[in-house]
Amino acid sequence: MTTTMALSEGNASIFFAIDHCSLELVGIHAVKRGTRLEALEPIRQGVRRNFGALGKDVAAGLTLPHDHGSQSISEDFQRELAFLGIKDSPSYVREPQGNGIAERFVLILKENLLWVRAFQTVEDLRQGLQAFKETYNTRWRVGRHGYRTPEQHREKLLSALGRAA
Repeated sequence: MTTTMALSEGNASIFFAIDHCSLELVGIHAVKRGTRLEALEPIRQGVRRNFGALGKDVAAGLTLPHDHGSQSISEDFQRELAFLGIKDSPSYVREPQGNGIAERFVLILKENLLWVRAFQTVEDLRQGLQAFKETYNTRWRVGRHGYRTPEQHREKLLSALGRAA
């Protein structure tokens, strides 16, 4: 999670989920008040996109690394992860490098959107984040992936497994 300002509404919370293998942004969500239930939205977006639906154990085999934020350690958040079949993997307390991929993405998001563009409302922000997600996934070149985009890298991995993207 990170925060920013909506000019007419004040502080806004931004939640996101990023695939630690491909670095693909699988979900992103902005709200006025960042609750434990709102924190689940980007995870639900990613599960719906990649597994077709939300349901019991539909995402079995996935692991969710996260910090020790109050939203991600809440009982409701943990219950939802268990329902979806996602293994919980919190980083160590006071060890932000354990969540380095998320920390790096926040910097990319700030440098390329939040610090260069103002948003009037949280809805404007939400729309801007969805556009950024598309641009990031389809145009952001990642050195460790041979300068392929996150989407291209995911497609390459799925192709190697004999599965369609």
